[in-house]
Amino acid sequence: MDKMIFRTARPDDLETLLEFEQGIVAAERPFNPTLKEGHINYYDIQALIVSDNAEVAVAEVAGEIVGSGYALIKEASAYVQHDHYAYLGFMYVKPTHRGQGINQQLTEYLKDWARSRGLTEVRLDVYSDNQPAIKAYEKAGFQSLMLEMRMEL
Repeated sequence: MDKMIFRTARPDDLETLLEFEQGIVAAERPFNPTLKEGHINYYDIQALIVSDNAEVAVAEVAGEIVGSGYALIKEASAYVQHDHYAYLGFMYVKPTHRGQGINQQLTEYLKDWARSRGLTEVRLDVYSDNQPAIKAYEKAGFQSLMLEMRMEL
C-alpha cells in the first residue's frame, strides 16, 4: 500500500479542492434546508491557501489528493480566556478512502499547526443531525459547547 502523506495545499491543488468543496455541500444539504439550490461555495479556498493566518492541508496517496481540511486563526470573543483560536473547516475525505482514519489524521496535522502558532483552542462546526461526524469528532477529543438553533418565519 502506498504511503499517505499530509502536506500544505498548493495553488495547483485548487481544482481538486474545489471539487471537494462541492462534495461537502452535497453531503450537508440534507442537514441544512436553508442552502440555496445549485452550485454554491462556502470558502475562498484560493485565499486560504495563500493566507498567513490559515493552513489548508491535504492528504495524498500516490500523488492523488484524497482528503482536505483547513485551520484558520480567528479572534476570540473578549469574554473568553484565549485571544485567538484555530477554527477547523473544509474537512473532506473522498468516499473511496473513508474509514481509514484520514480525517482524524488531518485533524491532528491541523492541531499541530495551531500549536505551532501558539494557539490553545480549536473549534469547529458540525450539524447536530450529522451523528457520524459528531462521533468522529468526539473520538478525536472534541466536546459539544453550544447548539445553534433556528426558526423559519
